[in-house]
Amino acid sequence: MANPPSPRPPPSQPSAPIRIDGAEEDETLSSSAYLTHQELLTRRSRRFKQLAQIFRAHYWTLMEELKVKHKEYYWIYGKSPYKEDEKNKKRKRDFNDDKENFEWNAKSGINGVGGEVEAEEREEEGVRKCSGSGCKAKPMPLTSFCYTHILLDSKQKLYKGCAYVVKSAQGRPVLCGKPALISTVPSLCPMHFQKAERHLARALKKAGLGVSSPSKLAPKLHVIVTEFVRQIQTKRRAALKENISEDHIKEEKISQGS
Repeated sequence: MANPPSPRPPPSQPSAPIRIDGAEEDETLSSSAYLTHQELLTRRSRRFKQLAQIFRAHYWTLMEELKVKHKEYYWIYGKSPYKEDEKNKKRKRDFNDDKENFEWNAKSGINGVGGEVEAEEREEEGVRKCSGSGCKAKPMPLTSFCYTHILLDSKQKLYKGCAYVVKSAQGRPVLCGKPALISTVPSLCPMHFQKAERHLARALKKAGLGVSSPSKLAPKLHVIVTEFVRQIQTKRRAALKENISEDHIKEEKISQGS
């Protein structure tokens, strides 16, 4: 097990003012009314070189500080120093299986006090882990949940559940529920978004609208509008025929009764 990064040393006391190179010469020339062109260029060159040296030293100081902060960030949010066990790998494989999608919402909950105890144990170990029940994955930045369980965070506003209907149970649709970016339209996870594209390609092909590649669906707008209008008109004609037939039956009954 890797040791956590050592704490940074306390900030040092402010250093003494920087001494300017050639200060004695500048002091000698300070009482002069005029400076020769050579003296002016020499002084400017000397001060420019010293300033460049100061900036260079300051740059590398900041780089060292960046390395320390990056090490701390990597320790908190980066790859875990522990090896993933077989159970965690199996959990990821099962999660990607469509057959287990309908159980995802039930399995990803937090079990009240148990979740709090697990969170305390994780903090004691010194490695931050997801607050989802039984999850050992690293949490995402600015939250205590990993990508799989990010929807359990009530404060997050970037993700929502996948709206793909996996199956029907007791007459009600069961949605996938995997995290999907809220800006995604339609609201589907990457796997079901590709599946919806394939379904759309088959539907367009069945309607006689050829598409070159299912992965690059770019039908023209007027083609889609034409097909949409055709379907609406077909439904209206069928409804109109039913109404006409019902009117004829009523008229025949009235004429027979009279």
